Amino acid sequence: MDAFKVEIELPRDLLTALNVPAAEIKQRTTEWVALALFQEGAISAGKAAEMVGMTKAQFIAFLNQRHLPYLDAVSDELARDSETAVTAAQ
Repeated sequence: MDAFKVEIELPRDLLTALNVPAAEIKQRTTEWVALALFQEGAISAGKAAEMVGMTKAQFIAFLNQRHLPYLDAVSDELARDSETAVTAAQ
């Protein structure tokens, strides 16, 4: 994946408040951004999964662990997935 770097400043006590070890903050921040963009419908589940280094199936399980809906995400994506499944079954 071709990537670019984004730098943000956060209050140091945020790590304590979120109970996130400093070594995990990069991965967790990437997960939060991917989840937010997916929920907004700005990116697909596949793209969100790619951002966080998961398969699409793992990302759907990741959503489930956080009690976030997959099926309510983007109706266009559901239509594409359904069409793909029908084509694959033929």
